[in-house]
Amino acid sequence: MKIHYGVDSFPKLSNAVITTGTFDGVHLGHKKILNKLISLGKKNQTETVLLTFSPHPRIFLFPDNELKLINTAEENIKLFEFYGIDHVIFQNFNKSFSRISSLEYIRDVLLKKIGLKDMVIGYNHHFGRNREGSVDNLQELAELYSFNIHSVEPCLLNDHSISSTKIRDSISKGNMVLANSYLGYNFTLTGIVVKGKGRGRGIGFPTANISVQNKNKIIPCNGVYAVNIIHDKTKIKGMLNIGKNPTFSNTILSIEVHLFDFNQDIYDQSISLEIVKRIRNEIKFSSVDDLKKQLQIDKVTALNILD
Repeated sequence: MKIHYGVDSFPKLSNAVITTGTFDGVHLGHKKILNKLISLGKKNQTETVLLTFSPHPRIFLFPDNELKLINTAEENIKLFEFYGIDHVIFQNFNKSFSRISSLEYIRDVLLKKIGLKDMVIGYNHHFGRNREGSVDNLQELAELYSFNIHSVEPCLLNDHSISSTKIRDSISKGNMVLANSYLGYNFTLTGIVVKGKGRGRGIGFPTANISVQNKNKIIPCNGVYAVNIIHDKTKIKGMLNIGKNPTFSNTILSIEVHLFDFNQDIYDQSISLEIVKRIRNEIKFSSVDDLKKQLQIDKVTALNILD
């Protein structure tokens, strides 16, 4: 898979199969679109192209809304690679690009710069300035410029359509089981291990404090979670606390993970957390002993979930 930064640097193809969108999370709904993209590429014996945007259009257009994203660009790239897409283009979404009309987007970007022949889209796809372009507009443009439209029906789970918005809402509420079922994989947080106050070690539950580098990455709500930790290509079971450690009267949010059966120095190293399920709310305990007893219970609960 080749990564390109901007359509201006893309070597135009003769008959490209293209899909375009933000693809935040690369969830099961996106999976249907990407599978269709790949199957068309194989059928037509041509290369496949995914055009996406950086930053996310909503972050650029509405910076005060503080939209948090399911995945970073790096996490999405790993998922795109899984599907075997030939080309991924990250187009800088800036003021001038945001003002491109739906006609200009199809004619000047997809056709003239990429080489559109077949376009795969979701059932509710919108494009162009103010999202003015719709599936109906695309049909008209397809006839005018001689390309094919392949619309993919929504992906349903328990009769509910899957969307990035619904997944973000589930994550923000700590409903990781629902979020993961929509994603088709476990939601992941990646960060650098930094030094904390060492309180966990003093009560027999040493933790790795995680600094998430991307400010736009969504963080689940406060609480205790069963997690799988990926470190140096090894998967380790553990439990995660997101919150302010009220038992110790902290005021700053921390992300701390206790790794089961693990005793290595991993400071300043990158680790990833697959968040499987929320165990409980964060609680202020009357004593450190009460906290320790609860952590022992949490460990058993987490192991049962992860097993």
